[in-house]
Amino acid sequence: MNLIVEKMLYNLEKNNIKTFYLETKGEVVGLVSRLLGEGDTVAVGGSDSLFESGVIEFLRNGKYIFLDRHKIPTQERRDINIKSMNADVYLCSSNAITENGELYNVDGNSNRISAIAFGPKSVIMIVGKNKIVKNLDEAVRRIKTVTAPELCKLRGRNTYCKETGYCISIANKDTNMTTGCDTPERICCSFLVTGKQRFKNRIKIILVNEDLGI
Repeated sequence: MNLIVEKMLYNLEKNNIKTFYLETKGEVVGLVSRLLGEGDTVAVGGSDSLFESGVIEFLRNGKYIFLDRHKIPTQERRDINIKSMNADVYLCSSNAITENGELYNVDGNSNRISAIAFGPKSVIMIVGKNKIVKNLDEAVRRIKTVTAPELCKLRGRNTYCKETGYCISIANKDTNMTTGCDTPERICCSFLVTGKQRFKNRIKIILVNEDLGI
């Protein structure tokens, strides 16, 4: 573990966020299974990291009440997203984590950031080392130059960043966090910075020393 990671984990703990460090994604399912209780109602946000680490497959075959949003058409997910707010455990990833121990997340429909902020009793985030950034400015830039362009390509969204690989705000030299394209297909609509936690260890970070997700 390098000094930057040590500093970040230390600052997360100072912010009342419980941390775990794993060398490989192959260790994730074993840790998640120890953090869940049999019969727990478990929900998830949209996250490639959960698929890549084997968590989704594990939940589908585990002894849990799994609210599996991925088996429901996008236009019919509202009900399951509302039920997810009352889950025992909510699993997702984070778009970025700063060295200061802040979580930065951006959503289109806001169901994931709503659950991170309030609702589920426990939130477990599976985060690859590629999500570590120095500060919030770098977190914002990461979304605008990496995360949003790649997601828009994968989802076939008709956005400026899909075509160019970066947000229109970058082209206009606009550093505002919320500035972006003006299209109904935009995926960057709501923004959440998570700092000090009132309820200690409600949010748990499983940091993996490999790249995971976008």
